[in-house]
Amino acid sequence: MSLCIYHNPRCSKSRDTLALLEEKGLAPNIIKYLETPPDAGQISQLLSLLGMSSARQLMRTKEAVYKELELAEVHDEQALINAMVANPKLIERPIVVNGKQAALGRPPEQVLDIL
Repeated sequence: MSLCIYHNPRCSKSRDTLALLEEKGLAPNIIKYLETPPDAGQISQLLSLLGMSSARQLMRTKEAVYKELELAEVHDEQALINAMVANPKLIERPIVVNGKQAALGRPPEQVLDIL
């Protein structure tokens, strides 16, 4: 896997992270994950690369759909992953992947550790 960013152009942190990469002279593959959502396998891989022990760590728990689906009550990891596949708005962003490493761009400077 080459350098890529799971990007939402409407998100300021995502835009800032992409700008930071470009300032470093990098041209990541931009994945607009709301248009092209990752599948369950890709989300599982991202969780592993990010060192997260639970899918919930990658979820935007303040999104309305999180509450609507009552995901706070769900404890099955595969069900949480499936919820992110079906509702990519639940996926925290941006995620930068560089080979076998990944980082969440919150704050954007956090991705510098994997470059």
